[in-house]
Amino acid sequence: MALTTVDVRSSLQVLGAILQWLAVPLAVPVAVAIVYGESPTPYLLTVAGTLAVGTALSRLERHRIHEREAFLTVALAWGAIAVVGAIPMYLEGTGVFASPVNALFEGMSGITTTGATVVRDFEAHSQALLMWRQVLQWLGGLGVLLLATAVLSRLSVAGAQLMETESRTEDVTKLTPGIEQTAKLLVALYLALTAGAAAVLGLLGVVGVAPEMTAFDALAHAFTSIATAGFSPRAESVGAFSPAVQWAVTAFMVVGATNFVLIYALVRGETDRLRESEEFRFYLAILAGGTAMLVGLLTVSSAVDAGVETTVRHAAFQTVSIVTTTGFASTDFNTWSAAAKNVLFVGMFVGGMAGSTTCSIKTLRWVVVVKSFWRDLNVAAQPRSVRPVRLGGDVVDEDTIRDVYAYTLVALVFFIVGTVLLVADGERAGRPITEFEALSAAASTFFNIGPAFGRAGPYGTYEGFARSSKLLMVLLMWVGRIEILPVLVMLTPTFWRSR
Repeated sequence: MALTTVDVRSSLQVLGAILQWLAVPLAVPVAVAIVYGESPTPYLLTVAGTLAVGTALSRLERHRIHEREAFLTVALAWGAIAVVGAIPMYLEGTGVFASPVNALFEGMSGITTTGATVVRDFEAHSQALLMWRQVLQWLGGLGVLLLATAVLSRLSVAGAQLMETESRTEDVTKLTPGIEQTAKLLVALYLALTAGAAAVLGLLGVVGVAPEMTAFDALAHAFTSIATAGFSPRAESVGAFSPAVQWAVTAFMVVGATNFVLIYALVRGETDRLRESEEFRFYLAILAGGTAMLVGLLTVSSAVDAGVETTVRHAAFQTVSIVTTTGFASTDFNTWSAAAKNVLFVGMFVGGMAGSTTCSIKTLRWVVVVKSFWRDLNVAAQPRSVRPVRLGGDVVDEDTIRDVYAYTLVALVFFIVGTVLLVADGERAGRPITEFEALSAAASTFFNIGPAFGRAGPYGTYEGFARSSKLLMVLLMWVGRIEILPVLVMLTPTFWRSR
């Protein structure tokens, strides 16, 4: 019988190093707790436990990290960090977090930058816990950025083949000569954008344009704007702030969902890359089109009575928030017309650009789907014609096109199965949900959007779902965030067999 050749010990050794580094971000809620006179014990205990486990695992002997080990490490890391994120919430034990399932749901939602929450009463929780939620999402945004460029791109996952063509970079893992240098560059860029967002939001508070914007709020929302995440320490989300803040956050979400390879090129003065990017133009067109549709629907709706600026602002904000998978809310769109809500629902399947902090199917894949479908229509009309699909002026090979179609199909299958299971589990547990609630909750968690419709709307909570349903959504968030393939690959018998 063939023995597994997956070097599990090497994967665990890397996981140990990751867990050790988690002590650094955990220092943020410790500092917040001290400043606000709260107990730092839950976070100090988490630091101690994480360091102990991480140190033990890091002492394992590492032999190699090839494709199989990378898949295993990615899956383990996302799950382990979610558990670590949940520990201080459960240890604090306030409100809904007295339940370990709720704490795990919030932890997974945080690290996957989903933004779906079980919190009902924000005032009941400490400032340290509220800030930890924000930090966790910021880590998730950085993690997926590094994952997409330094790990999954080497495994032909997350549209890396397409990113190389579209961004005119021969190897997306080599913005600099080495992967380590590339990672440092991305971290620096991510930090700079976060600092810039915090400075702008803080300035709006200082100059009196947004008097309700405190330094705490500015930092908290900067963390989750650039990470396209969606947690907020306010029950009203970004709706708690002035229009100026909402417009600023809209811009930050657009930036966070833009390919960081192109942002890096822009910083270097290579503006032509951004202008010539087909994906970027498609991305902006989706945002503009969705906003225009919502403006029209809200204008004719009797349920919305607002001025022109307010209507345009909420339409633009919610379109950007949903398409970029951020999940902030500027208003309770649960009260909008059915047509307007369906526009937002469709937006859940789009996503931002490849190579960004966003999730969902992503615009780069949709560009290829649209181009290849249009090619097929023309070939059907003229069977003898040869019409290759081009992206960034280069031909996209047919294997890549098939991969894009396969990924899109598998993602939709996961969404459909998740919807059916949520409806069935709600009936079983005596907590029935409507079909649209189930559709939106499955899409929101699997595509890492955050808010859904109905009870889990922008000003609602997922706490009312059955415990088993919340565990299912934890699984959906995990699988969706790591781009499906690492999980499916590990389920195949050949993954564990000899090479």
